[in-house]
Amino acid sequence: MTDDLRDTLDHVGDRFNLGEYEIDAYLAVLEHGELTASDIADRTDIPQPRVYDTVRSLSDRGLVELRESRPMKIVAVDPDDAFGDLRSSFAEMVDELEARYTAPTRETEAVSLVKSRSTILRYVEEIIAGAEYELAVSLTPGLLRRFRDELAEKVAEGVSVELLVTPASKAPNPDEFDYLEVSTIARARRGITTPILAVADGEYSVYATQDALRDDRERYGVIFNRSALGFLVSGFFGTVLWTTAETLATDGEARPFPRRYASIRRAVKDVKEFGDDDFYATVEGRDIETGEPVTVRGRVVDLSFEVSEEVASLMVETESGRVEIGGRVAALEDVEGQEIVIGRDEPPAL
Repeated sequence: MTDDLRDTLDHVGDRFNLGEYEIDAYLAVLEHGELTASDIADRTDIPQPRVYDTVRSLSDRGLVELRESRPMKIVAVDPDDAFGDLRSSFAEMVDELEARYTAPTRETEAVSLVKSRSTILRYVEEIIAGAEYELAVSLTPGLLRRFRDELAEKVAEGVSVELLVTPASKAPNPDEFDYLEVSTIARARRGITTPILAVADGEYSVYATQDALRDDRERYGVIFNRSALGFLVSGFFGTVLWTTAETLATDGEARPFPRRYASIRRAVKDVKEFGDDDFYATVEGRDIETGEPVTVRGRVVDLSFEVSEEVASLMVETESGRVEIGGRVAALEDVEGQEIVIGRDEPPAL
């Protein structure tokens, strides 16, 4: 690599390597033209003690000006001036990088550790886009705004979306934000210790600490790429995070049946919600003793469910007798349910 290209990469990387706090602060200042540190704290999720470090980082990059008044004022720099010097060098850099590029030949790893904020967010976006019937996400209010259109598209496609927003104190007010546009049920959870995660169809998933999204190099994200291990993230979401959050909005009976599930807990909760209604199930899974693949079809005649969600199962009446369906790595039930479809009148097609 030439010295000129290396210098350009360093320059571009420094200018664009912004953490979540820096992005939120920069966008807030751009929108209003001029703000104080208190104004930025009020308009973003940035804790007051972190605001000054954040805006000084933006100032070092030439994106804002700091006016040392009382209180200090943060003034937006015209983006044309802030990024104008990058336009030609960026275009030249991309051309030279493209000329050097050789497409790699490799298979995607089933499990990966990543430390790049941009990579973690790219996977979150891919997981949301890839969900076919079931999606669970835990997001900050800032990330909810970022992925609002993608989540709304999934809801419009009929995907079941469980949305967790954290910290609850920063979550948009349900009277002012349409949570049912972006989810089928939404909850808020206290505390900034809640991780960021997304799980599509019980398999493709990402887990990351909130610190990792602030460019803390000591933190990381874990990617399960179409891996059966994704149920670990889904189980953690359902039993640890979801059960300790307060409901913001739910669509109740709005979604039609049949409904398709990767999680036994979500299937059981929906059946339980409708009380004495008759439901039928078609389940693909494994016999827990032999490990052989099985398909179970029949009427749902009973269910087990604890508020903690540690126990959830369905009893299905089939032509050959009753079969109890559990979730992933089931041990007490007859069948490990891997894909579950619940419908009315008759066992639905998969």
